[in-house]
Amino acid sequence: MRILLVEDDPVLGTAVRDQLVVDGHSADWVTRLGEAGVALHAAAFELVLLDLMLPDGRGSDFLKRLRSAGDVTPVMVLTARDQISDRIAALDAGADDYLVKPFDLFELSARIRAVGRRYAGNPNPLVTLGDIEVDLAARSVRRAGRPVALTAREWSLFEAFVQRPHQLMSKPQLEERLYSFDAEVESNTIEVYIGRLRKKLGADVIETVRGMGYRLGTPGAGA
Repeated sequence: MRILLVEDDPVLGTAVRDQLVVDGHSADWVTRLGEAGVALHAAAFELVLLDLMLPDGRGSDFLKRLRSAGDVTPVMVLTARDQISDRIAALDAGADDYLVKPFDLFELSARIRAVGRRYAGNPNPLVTLGDIEVDLAARSVRRAGRPVALTAREWSLFEAFVQRPHQLMSKPQLEERLYSFDAEVESNTIEVYIGRLRKKLGADVIETVRGMGYRLGTPGAGA
């Protein structure tokens, strides 16, 4: 997933960003709401992690403006405000989840995966594609009963296809998912990772639609 982190605490921001990268996500980190607004206009994010108390305003007001403008990007609030009334206000403003600081980074990872599955339309972490079994929670893949080891970047790309089984995705869309603003992207990067997935999972796992992009194939259909 490509995730926008809005957090002004340098220690927590660094820890969360590093955890996101370890989990295979693409993370853009800003410390002001103004920067967050610019980022959301410049790129398609799949999740926003939003602090409520920022130097240039309240995250809850920012969230209300997003929703009023029709922005449906999933938002998870990360805050030290632990009152029930704060949680209710944030959820009623349009937040998808609410996590109180300090929190365990592994719990954050699990909540991100859960939000991603819900927005993909399938909260079940277990997905079967022909003879391929995918556990989105455990981030594991098996084909014909045998485990297939994927790198974090390979997993992130494959997860995008699994969560959108009928959707055609262009090369720029896939690049946007995998890389943050400051990342250097080689022109053939997506082709390289698609090739690696096909080598590990089978040539039928991802289809190329010439001139348009890629989509999930029908594994095992030709066997």
